[in-house]
Amino acid sequence: MLAKWLHRIPLDSTFALVSLILLGRLQITYCQAGGGRIPPSDDVLQAVQDELATITDFFANDIANQFSSCIRDPKKDWNDAFNFSSDLGFVSNCILQTNGDLITRLCTKAEIKFYLNSLYSNKEITFFNPNKNCNLTSWLPGCEPGWACRIGQDQKTSPTDAADHMPSRTIDCRTCCEGFFCPHSITCMIPCPLGAYCPLSKINGSTGVCDPYNYQLPPGSLNHTCGGADIWAGIDKSREIFCPAGYYCPSTIQKISCSSGHYCRLGSTAENRCFRKSSCKPNSGNQDISLIGVLLIVVLSLLLLIIYNFSGQILTNRERRLAKSREAAAVMAREAAHARERWKAAKEIVKKQSKGLQMQLSRTFSRRKSLKQQDSLPMLGRSHESSETSTSNFPEPNKFSKIIHSTEVDTDGVEGYNLEVGGKKKKNVSEGKHRHTRTEIFKYAYGQLEKEKNVQQENKDLTFSGVVTVAIDNKIRTRPLLEISFKDLTLSLGSKRLLRSITGKLMPGRVSAVMGPSGAGKTTFLNALAGKATGCNVTGMVLINGKIAPIRSYKKIIGFVPQDDIVHGNLTVEENLWFSAHCRLSADTSQPDKVLVVERVIESLGLQAVRNSLVGTVEKRGISGGQRKRVNVGLEMVMEPSLLILDEPTSGLDSSSSQLLLRALRHEALEGVNICMVVHQPSYALFKMFDDLILLAKGGLIVYQGSVKQVEEYFSGLGINVPERVNPPDYFIDILEGIIKPSTSMNITSKHLPLSWMLHNGYDVPQDMQDDLNEIDAPSRTSEPSSSRPGLNEQSVSGDLWGSAICTLEQEPDHVSYDVSKLKDLSNRRTPGILVQYKYYLGRVTKQRLREAKAQGIDFLILGLAGICLGTIAGVNDESIGADGYTYTIIAVSLLCQIGSLKSFSLERLQYWRERESGMSSLAYFLSRDTIDHVNTVIKPIVYLLMFYFFTNPRSSIADNYVVLIALVYCVTGIGYTFAICFQSGSAQLWSALFPVVLTLLATQGSTPQLLANLCYPKWALEAFIIINAERYSGAWLITRCGILHKRRYDINHWGLCIAILFLYGVVFRIIAFISMVLLQKKTR
Repeated sequence: MLAKWLHRIPLDSTFALVSLILLGRLQITYCQAGGGRIPPSDDVLQAVQDELATITDFFANDIANQFSSCIRDPKKDWNDAFNFSSDLGFVSNCILQTNGDLITRLCTKAEIKFYLNSLYSNKEITFFNPNKNCNLTSWLPGCEPGWACRIGQDQKTSPTDAADHMPSRTIDCRTCCEGFFCPHSITCMIPCPLGAYCPLSKINGSTGVCDPYNYQLPPGSLNHTCGGADIWAGIDKSREIFCPAGYYCPSTIQKISCSSGHYCRLGSTAENRCFRKSSCKPNSGNQDISLIGVLLIVVLSLLLLIIYNFSGQILTNRERRLAKSREAAAVMAREAAHARERWKAAKEIVKKQSKGLQMQLSRTFSRRKSLKQQDSLPMLGRSHESSETSTSNFPEPNKFSKIIHSTEVDTDGVEGYNLEVGGKKKKNVSEGKHRHTRTEIFKYAYGQLEKEKNVQQENKDLTFSGVVTVAIDNKIRTRPLLEISFKDLTLSLGSKRLLRSITGKLMPGRVSAVMGPSGAGKTTFLNALAGKATGCNVTGMVLINGKIAPIRSYKKIIGFVPQDDIVHGNLTVEENLWFSAHCRLSADTSQPDKVLVVERVIESLGLQAVRNSLVGTVEKRGISGGQRKRVNVGLEMVMEPSLLILDEPTSGLDSSSSQLLLRALRHEALEGVNICMVVHQPSYALFKMFDDLILLAKGGLIVYQGSVKQVEEYFSGLGINVPERVNPPDYFIDILEGIIKPSTSMNITSKHLPLSWMLHNGYDVPQDMQDDLNEIDAPSRTSEPSSSRPGLNEQSVSGDLWGSAICTLEQEPDHVSYDVSKLKDLSNRRTPGILVQYKYYLGRVTKQRLREAKAQGIDFLILGLAGICLGTIAGVNDESIGADGYTYTIIAVSLLCQIGSLKSFSLERLQYWRERESGMSSLAYFLSRDTIDHVNTVIKPIVYLLMFYFFTNPRSSIADNYVVLIALVYCVTGIGYTFAICFQSGSAQLWSALFPVVLTLLATQGSTPQLLANLCYPKWALEAFIIINAERYSGAWLITRCGILHKRRYDINHWGLCIAILFLYGVVFRIIAFISMVLLQKKTR
């Protein structure tokens, strides 16, 4: 390992590093002779100190500059490795053993350079290259491992000598001192670092090697004995000199057993106290703290369970309070309505009795008047006072009129008053818009609903034109009116025409039904009207209120109900409706009015009984299919649209549910809403509830567009009569489908019906249909007067409309053209801003996450099991400073967290598309889901670490590991977002499983180009993990640490950079995910 490291390090700098490490900071204070301690001579002490101080000062700056990638604080690391000031016994012993010539036996700069060069050039560290002292012609005993010699007395050496000046060291060869190591083929000594145990070796009689260093004695040298240590390198090459696990070595010549209640890792200089004394037996190499992890995971689980239950209880209590306030308000509103009805009934009785009394009094007065005229002469003598007295007993006629008028006053129209139970009139505290308490708001809403019901009962037969006066009298808010006109609307997909020459008009306040056989283009027609026909070529004109403008400019007041029931299954009915109301109603709408709107929709759609029930998903049963369909419609009704387009809203509903839905839509139409819907096989009663009918034939051709009341009359004019007891729409669709052939004497078949409609209305016939004109009889080609044509009475202004549109196109072409990418909002509705929508989205996602707590708990369980398995199997290996265990950690955490983050966007893709097309903020949607996922970013590393860390007990702190895991989870969550948005569910899961594995393999392979490795996020995560662990490996581990960091091209100072890059990757992938979410369009069917 060291050999692979050294080939990238400058040789002079290498020598400087090892010289400083091996010869630094020794202070000799005494020596030992015989049985007593005698301080060494002042000359020897001064010589050794001068030698080491000179080397330290000479190489200090070079070491700090050249090896900063593995040494962050040189002084601290040198002290941790070579500060022997606490115990200099091995130095004193060596001075005594060498008779005071220790300095003459220490390696010089040239010898250290030679040692490192030989270490680099030989893959197997058994012997070194020949040198001046040890070669083929001269092989001294000091050349053997564990032995050393001294230089001659006439030779002088200095630390500043040239790096290639190797002294002649051939005198007095003897065994290496304890606490030093003497390399093979180098006749000098180097001190062992702290954390090493370097005693004299002993011969093993069985193997013939010198234990514990495993080198052999030279053959034929009977007087040669085992010496000291022979090498210090990485852990894989020199494990023998490391203080063994279960022991600690306060100096390089002492090895003490770890006591009970303590543990000693490999290369320890002191024993570490265990968390529990009973968990560590004598000679323990590590402590078992897995029980702490289990206890902490139990505590975390209980805490999460308490938070979940507490939050759920808060939501439940809130719903109960709302339900109680709502029920109380509803009861009060009903009682007030009953009181109002009783008051009106009393008024009617009083009115009838007053009218009868008035008539009786009138007859009495007239009878008395005639009698006075007859008796005028006899009564002439009566005084004037007596006549006045006789007439004063009866009220005057004007007083009766006042009484009658007072009984006819409608108290409902008086502002600020409300009829309470008992018929008493009482002044309200405030207007509806000024109400703030929950009870007052519900009371206001239900009171308005009861009034609307009364108005509806009194005006059952009113149309939209007739309800205008009622709306004005009752001060009902009206909506902007949208009239949609289209002429020659044609839609093509490649060479295939989906719609052809569609001309007509949709009027506000009317409910239009679009019918036709399968493949007639009904849904395509709705998509073309709503501006959702992406990827198709659309020609013709669509006018809004007589002006050419993109329909999407009015999307804030246009509701589109898709064919599929796209609702949030993990929300209740009321929560679904409320969210749509919050985000899509005008920002100026007061809270009482919002409550009124939502309660009106729930009431009209018959959802009162299930308002607090979850809608349900495929996995979890919720409300019925018919109720879910009505919720799907209610999402658009609560935003009070001016144009409401529905794609098959009655499919799957029974007759009663369909009629309930259509009654609610007709109520919307009375408020001026333009409603157009696709219907399949409606019953006769349901069919009669529509105002207009658009009948399409196969190929996207229009057959009829006009009033429902005149459709049978039109087809009768073509000789097509509906048989008795046959539903007209079913009969017409069967004809268009080709199931029934029309029995007509006018030689008209189903393919001629679109052409007959064009001729009937005077529309231009397309060129490819000119050949069919000759097949139609002359009577059917005769155009009727425009006043008698079905569907044209309501469209009498269409000719003028098209004429003005053509003039606009001819005179002002620049004003007509528009850029779709820069649509101007023409709806005049200011919806809530991004921050307000973000608040609503945040509340919705929070509720969804709380209801998905079981699935979230399973994710935490799997992550915890992964931590247990990896902590038990992989562990943290000292030889790689834990690289293997952390590599598996990166793969496991990345895979599980990426797959978990897919649910944030892949499961609600359809719901997002619907909300985005209705004008809601995509940024608020994305940020809210990401914000809630930050909870997982914080909790998931804790769950994993509580298992992995406490089952492995690495040297790094749990806080440092937690920071790295947070950055890693944040990074991979952003990647998961990108996969969830850009790919389908199956492909996204496959990518999430393969991506971490492939990138980790690329990042950990030494042959991978540096640029490519830097692009892999596992490289930065693994580097951060190894750095926080490597900092805890000092002393004898210094060469091992530097070797691993240089081999992997890591820098010990880059921990902050690694964390920043991981977070940067997370931000970048979130930006990519958001852009993809906005740009990627839904595929058209």
